[in-house]
Amino acid sequence: MLVMVEDHKSRRKFLILGGATGAAALAGCVGGSDDSNSDEAGAGLEGNGNGGNGNGGNGNGGNGDGNGNGGSGDSMLRDDSEFDPNDPGWEENNYRLSAIVENDYIRGRTEDLEAMGEQDVDEVAHGNPLPEPPEDESELVDPEPLVFVDQPGEEGEAQYQDNVQPLLDRLEEATGKTVQWEPVSSYAATVEALRSGRAHIGNVSTGTTAFAVNLADVIPFAAGVQADGQFGYRLLAITRTDMDEIQSVADFPDYNVTHTEPASNSGHQAPSALFDQYFDVTPDEDFEVEFSGGHDQSAIGIAVGDYDCGPICSTCIEDLVNSRDDIDFEDYKVVWGSNPFPPGPIVHRYDLEPGLVEDIKSVWLDTDWAGTGYEESTGYADFVEIEYKRHWNDILVIQRYNEVEYESGNL
Repeated sequence: MLVMVEDHKSRRKFLILGGATGAAALAGCVGGSDDSNSDEAGAGLEGNGNGGNGNGGNGNGGNGDGNGNGGSGDSMLRDDSEFDPNDPGWEENNYRLSAIVENDYIRGRTEDLEAMGEQDVDEVAHGNPLPEPPEDESELVDPEPLVFVDQPGEEGEAQYQDNVQPLLDRLEEATGKTVQWEPVSSYAATVEALRSGRAHIGNVSTGTTAFAVNLADVIPFAAGVQADGQFGYRLLAITRTDMDEIQSVADFPDYNVTHTEPASNSGHQAPSALFDQYFDVTPDEDFEVEFSGGHDQSAIGIAVGDYDCGPICSTCIEDLVNSRDDIDFEDYKVVWGSNPFPPGPIVHRYDLEPGLVEDIKSVWLDTDWAGTGYEESTGYADFVEIEYKRHWNDILVIQRYNEVEYESGNL
C-alpha cells in the first residue's frame, strides 16, 4: 500500500511503502524476481536518500580501487565484465553503458510485467478512471477510414511506414475498413489526434498514457513483449565516461543537467520523483531543469558536451547508438538504473463500436509479429493484455507525487 505523508523539510511528499509488495513499487517493479533490487528500492524509499547512493553514492565512500576501470579517474567505474544484472550495486559502482547493453539490463522480464498486473489496486492512483462507453448507442462511432496515430519515431517517415505496413494490412483484414497511418512529431500531437477524434487507435508513450486517458478518453489495452520475454525499459542516469567527478545522481546539482520533455516518464516524471527519493536531489530545486526536447537530443547533447548528465530511457539510447556511427556505448557512463517500467501501450478511443473494438484488440493480442517489419520497428513480437489501473499504477503514483495536472499545456 502506498501512503503519502508530508515532509516538513521539503514541499515534496515522500512515499512510505508497506507490505510485501511495497518495497519496489515506485521504482516500477513490484514483486519482481530480483530480491536485491527490491531491497535497494525499499531502503531508498525512506525519504532520506540512503537507498540510492549510500555513503559511496557521492564518491566519498565507494570501495573501488580502480581495478578494471581502464585508468579512469572514477574509482567507482567497473569493468564491463563485473556487471551483475541481478545486483548492480549502484551505491558503489558505475558502469559504461556497454555493460548495461551486453548484460540485457535494458528491459524488464516477463515476471516483472506479470507482477505489475497482480498489484492489489482498487482504483487509479491519480487522475480519472477509464471512461465508460456511451450508454446511448447513437453516440458510438464506426469510423471510415480507421486512423492509427503513432508516437514520434526516430526513423525516417518513409522507412517507418514500410515497417508499420504489416500492422495496417492486418487492421484492414480484421476490421474490413480502410486504415490510415498518421505519423506525428510530438507526444502532444499524438494525444491531440486522439482527443479530437481525428484518430481512433494509437500508440502512446508510457509517460503520456495518463494524459491520453484523461484528455482524450482512450482505453489502453495492450503492451509489447519481445520474443525472448523482455519488455519495457529502465530509467538510466547517465553522463559521459570521462566525467570522473560524476559518480552518482547526488553529484548532478553541480553540473549541467538535461531532462527530455515534461510529460516523459523516464525523461522527467520518474527522475523528478525517484532522484528525490533515492538521492535527496530535487530537480528544479537543487538544479535547474533544462529540457532538451527528447531522448535523442539529451543523449547526443551529453555526448558532445552540451549537457553533462541527465536521465534517459534505456531503450531510446540503445536505439540511438545503434543507429549512428559517431557515438558508442562506451562513450556513456551509467551511475544508476531503475527497475523496469512498462512500454507505451496501444490504446483505442472509448466510443468505438464494441464489435470494432474486439476486432482491433485481436490484431495486437492474437497476432504473432515475429519476423515482420512491425517487430523490427517496435521490437515486439507479441502483445499482451494490460489493465490500466494496475500496470500503470507505479507511473500514476509518480505523477501524483509530482502533482501532475492532466492539461494539454503540460504535455
